[in-house]
Parts: sequence; C-alpha cells; structure tokens
Amino acid sequence: MHAWILDESPGEYRWGEIDLPQLASDEVRVRVVASALNHLDLWITHGLPRPKLPHVPGCDAAGVIEAVGSEVSDLAVGDEVVVNPGISPIEDIVALGINSPLGAGFTIVGEHAWGGHATFVQAPARNIVRRPANRTWAECAAYPIAYLTAYRMLRRARLAAGETVLVVGIGSGVACAALVLARHMGADVVVTSRSEAKRAAAIEMGASAAHDSADRSWPVLADVIVESVGPATWQQSTRSLKPGGRMVVCGSTSGPTVEMSMPRLFFKQWEIIGSTVGSYEEFADVTRLIEGGLPVIVDQIFDVADYPAALRRMEAAEQLGNIVIQH
Repeated sequence: MHAWILDESPGEYRWGEIDLPQLASDEVRVRVVASALNHLDLWITHGLPRPKLPHVPGCDAAGVIEAVGSEVSDLAVGDEVVVNPGISPIEDIVALGINSPLGAGFTIVGEHAWGGHATFVQAPARNIVRRPANRTWAECAAYPIAYLTAYRMLRRARLAAGETVLVVGIGSGVACAALVLARHMGADVVVTSRSEAKRAAAIEMGASAAHDSADRSWPVLADVIVESVGPATWQQSTRSLKPGGRMVVCGSTSGPTVEMSMPRLFFKQWEIIGSTVGSYEEFADVTRLIEGGLPVIVDQIFDVADYPAALRRMEAAEQLGNIVIQH
C-alpha cells in the first residue's frame, strides 16, 4: 500500500510503498477515505515517543471495509466505518470497563500500531464502528480521538450543567471538542487563545467569553479547567480555578514540566486529573452524539499528497479544529 512512512525517529516522513501487515482473524482492513492529524503526528518525528519503525502515522481514520478476518461476523466488506483509535485487550475491557485505558495493554492507532495516513488501516473489529449517519467523511475522520479525549476529560472532571468550564488554548481538536461538548452538557464555557481570530471564532461556537492566553491572569473562576498547554499557561490556569475546582489535563504542548504551589493545592482543595483518549463505552457515547448532530469542528482539508503542508499548519498552531486529509 501507499503511505506516509517514518523510517527514523527523530526523522521526517516520506511518501512511499510499504507491505500491508497480515490481517489477524479478529481484525478489519479499512480503505481510508479520510484521516485527520493530531499532535502525535509531530511528536513521533521528534522521538516523543519513538514508535517501532518503520511507522505509519494517523490516529484518526474513516473509510470503507476492504476485508475482514475469519472471526469477524458483524461487519462486512463495503461497510462505511470509523476507527476507534483506543485499543484495549479483551481482558482489560472485562476487568476495568470504562477505565480500560488504564490497563497496561492499552495502545493507540497511529502510535503503537500503524495509522490512517495510508491506503489502508487495520484494527480489531471491536474498534470499528459504523459511520454516523448524515455526517461527511471529513467530520467522521475529525471526531474520534479529539472528541473521545475531550468527552473522557469532562466525564472524569464530573462536569455538571450550570458549571463554568475554562478551555485553555482554543484551536486544537481536543480544545474545540471540549467547547462543543461542555456546551452540550449545559456548562458555561470560557476560552483562551493568543489569536484574536480564534477568540472570535470561539464566541461564534458558543463560548461566553474569550481571553488572551498571554495575559498574566484571566477574569474567570472556573469549576473545571481543560488544560493541554502546560507550563506556558499553568500559572494562569491555577489562578482561574475555584476552590474545590477540578483541572483535567490531557497534554502539555509547551513543555513537559510545570511548577506548582503545594499550599495552594491543598488549601484550595483542588483536584488535578490526568486523562487520555477513552474507553469503548465512551466512544459509543461520542459516536451517538455525533450521529445526533453534535457539531464537529473541521479546520482545513488537505489532499493526502499535501500531508507535509498540513503538518506545518499544525506545528504553527494555525488550526481551529482538526486538520483532515482527503485520500
């Protein structure tokens, strides 16, 4: 098959041919119609993390089933589907249920397994869901990891209707998904961004206020903060967290290390919650919401041949929502 291939990490992608992996008896092979970028596409080029090489990136993919393994009975060639990027072994699903991503065997398509920036992508049949009705291929490719991650973050933060959510650094797929989902859950949403254009777009998307991320402090006290930026915004974020508030963190795009006042943490009785991707139950919930009409924020659509240009757009933090690749 043809794919964007990473031969070295750190390294750069090249477009070329690579042999298809053998299809396991419980797997499905999908001909990719659309895939989407995530920051992981960039991180693995810097060896953070370093995947098994050669590697094919792309956490998000949607397409048409090309082949099914011998044990697969509920899916068929020709079905239009979306790939759930979070893979848990059956034993972890049974033992941990909605917390199956905490299991030692949890893997992510596009990181631990080959991803969707290729002619085909393969995944266990349990990770293949039917394409949500009345949604475009771009929307189907854009929602899986971003909306799944944001949904689990808000669930773990125990978000309730009427609470205030602060989404730090609006623009990424996860941040945009958090805005959309929190509004759907009945929360008041405030966002930050260094970009005036993104702040204006967030207001149009339903945010009640938008502040400059570069300001020393933001005029909001939030019940829940969605953080994915890290050290560049950590102090402003903690200043904006109510006593008893919950900060849920899924990334750290500005660096790996933050400093925190321990007395403030315990005197204000804050909760700092780490979160990543999500479970099968959560993916089913998100897919139902998408099928029900929940907005999916798509930034720009690039041809598969223009993947390097799409990467540059994401690296420059120019996007608002998920960047999609059309195959």
